[in-house]
Amino acid sequence: MFGADKGTAASDRLNGKKLNIGIVQARFNADITNALANACKTELLALGVSEKDIDHVTVPGALEVPVALQAMAEKGTYDALIALGCIIRGETYHFELVANESGSAVTRVSLDYQIPVANAILTTENLEQAVARQTDKGRDAAQVAVEMANLLESI
Repeated sequence: MFGADKGTAASDRLNGKKLNIGIVQARFNADITNALANACKTELLALGVSEKDIDHVTVPGALEVPVALQAMAEKGTYDALIALGCIIRGETYHFELVANESGSAVTRVSLDYQIPVANAILTTENLEQAVARQTDKGRDAAQVAVEMANLLESI
């Protein structure tokens, strides 16, 4: 049937049992990225991912996230990966460079290795916007990783 979803229902895709998830967290803006990581891990556990099946590494900043994701993807043991970071606009062009390059490289890892990568590298105008998003985006990243891992398994 045209337009039918050949995968499982979206709610069934949120079952994290038996999934191995890798998380790469940038340490820059650590208060925000720690909150992202805590919300993400809490949601992964709530979705049924076993704590022993969650690998969490940290890197200096958002530009270093993709290379760690790539190293994890090359292992071939993860069902999905999660990128966590926070880039807050400053007074120079550096914000655009870091946001664009990290985002593009995260997507490239996903496509090159055919592995879902939930990108929760926040790009905000100020600290207040980052704080307002840190919990929801961490939780969203966990849900995206689990759903996409299950979807790709069913295709």
